[in-house]
Amino acid sequence: MFGYILHRLITSIPLLLGITLLSFLVIQLAPGDPVSLQTDLNPNISPAAYEKLREQFHLDDPLPVQYFRWLTDILRGDFGTSLAPDGRDVLEKISAHLPITLWMNVIGLALVLLLATPIGVLSAQAPGKWFDRSSTVFVFIGFAAPSFWVGLLGMLWFGVHLGWLPVSGIQSYGSEFLPFAQRLLDWGWHLTLPIMVGVLGSLAGMSRYLRSSMLEVVRQDYVLTAQAKGATKRQTMLGHALPNALLPVITVLGLSVPGLIGGSVIIESLFGIPGMGKLFYDGVMMRDYPVIMGILTLGAVLTLLGNLLADVGYALADPRVRQN
Repeated sequence: MFGYILHRLITSIPLLLGITLLSFLVIQLAPGDPVSLQTDLNPNISPAAYEKLREQFHLDDPLPVQYFRWLTDILRGDFGTSLAPDGRDVLEKISAHLPITLWMNVIGLALVLLLATPIGVLSAQAPGKWFDRSSTVFVFIGFAAPSFWVGLLGMLWFGVHLGWLPVSGIQSYGSEFLPFAQRLLDWGWHLTLPIMVGVLGSLAGMSRYLRSSMLEVVRQDYVLTAQAKGATKRQTMLGHALPNALLPVITVLGLSVPGLIGGSVIIESLFGIPGMGKLFYDGVMMRDYPVIMGILTLGAVLTLLGNLLADVGYALADPRVRQN
């Protein structure tokens, strides 16, 4: 198993370099740059001052020189300094926005698994029956509806009309003076609506993956043999079919790892949540190249890590995988 993991890690290095190179080039194709965004609306900025600012940020260097300088700094653990007016260190900004996004997505992923597993299993037990049809309609409505539209409806209904939930931010005014337990409740109260919007969009894919996998597994000979030996339908589905049907779900969970950090740009921007998604959106709007590249690099690392975890999960579940 160690050799298998080591091989996967080594083959991930050129992939990571290719991802960072493509990300760097795509960013450069966007119109404008950090200096032009700061100077275009200021009539007092002369062309000489504009060029001086570009030289200060090393934006006048050729693209290969800029990329290799950035890559060298990354290898030393230096993600650079933000080009935003605050001038903060990129890692410092990411660290400040990371916890809220991480907790939101971990809780959302756990809720998706808790809801999708029984929906997928029950749908596979009686395909084409009323529960299968009704659950399919419900989850695909949630999947097809744009998250910003669902979020706006939730804000209008639960926040404005009913007044049950707040519609923006992660804490109430003055909550920093409350005891820790009450602050946790206040955070949960603010994050309920954003998390549920994200869960609704992810529930369809996970439950349909599990349903399709269950329907394929229950036709296998070992499941039929267990039924012939007198195992109940519940024992057959949960004890024999479900563990093997979870293999495709392992892949989906592995691909969900980058989302734990990247967050949701739309949801966080809509609800005013200061997470990684909001930071990435602000960085794109301001052409803050170091912040954008820092988040993209972190997302690329987590994507490769997610694929590695999925491969390891497959290898643990099926020994034939690590023999190939």
